[in-house]
Amino acid sequence: MKNNEVQTGALYAGFAYFLWGILPVYWKFLDHVQADEILANRIFWSFFFMLMILLASKKWNDFAATLKGFKTNRKQLYALIIASLLISTNWFLYIWAVNTDQMIEASLGYYINPLVSVILGMVVFKEKLSTAQYISFGFAFAGVMILTVSYGRFPWIAIVLALSFGLYGLAKKLIKVDSAVGLTLETLVVTPIAFIYMVILFMDGKQAFLHVSLSSDLLLIGAGAATAVPLLYFAKGAQKIPMSMLGFLQYIAPTITLILGIFVYHEHFTKLHLLSFMFIWLALTIYSVSRTKLFVHWETKLKRGKGIGI
Repeated sequence: MKNNEVQTGALYAGFAYFLWGILPVYWKFLDHVQADEILANRIFWSFFFMLMILLASKKWNDFAATLKGFKTNRKQLYALIIASLLISTNWFLYIWAVNTDQMIEASLGYYINPLVSVILGMVVFKEKLSTAQYISFGFAFAGVMILTVSYGRFPWIAIVLALSFGLYGLAKKLIKVDSAVGLTLETLVVTPIAFIYMVILFMDGKQAFLHVSLSSDLLLIGAGAATAVPLLYFAKGAQKIPMSMLGFLQYIAPTITLILGIFVYHEHFTKLHLLSFMFIWLALTIYSVSRTKLFVHWETKLKRGKGIGI
């Protein structure tokens, strides 16, 4: 894998995680809407947003060709369906957690997820970590365990969020299609379900869309773009960088989310939280340094028994 490609992938993924970090602010504006209706609208409008992206970028033919290709490539079809179900589960649980004032546990899930990604990279793709990266992993694991134990109960929301998104990242590595085409296909799989649910809510008179306010309607429609943009960047990044790097970059999102939770939404922050963050940021520092050319050169010479001179 070329260094330029890895750097570009890291920038794409990093920007995606930044957008995900500030996304809770968007969902807070919709906390008067039930999480299931937000999810249905999120899926429905994401699909139409992606159709417009395909038309604007002249990728419609690629989309049609990929659909036809599933007749012979069942492995990619199954990976697509699994990815769609995993990301839908992740979306629903995250929205519900944020809008029921459980942002701390939601952010914990995204601190655990990088560990899931690193493990998947090692087990599935046989990715190897250097000694420094193993040490980094150990510090990150310790930080996450402190958070988990200090939470006081089994953090099922965090665990499901971590597993669903980690496995989604794995599925994205297996789907070798253009990122825009892939996201359109993922939303296509679950859009019929979302539409049927929206119709049921409308018939029962329980929907917020077209019922509460114009601002709520615009926010629900805008959820399509708010969802698609970071996923597009994530998909671009996921295909260009190792699974282990993808995992460590994800600490950007929960860090931003926790900062918002503490300083904007005034959620409780303890000394144990601070201690766990110190472990996690130490892990990030070690991992970042271990990726530099200078460190790789030094480590290679050390392993060859040539000393530590540059």
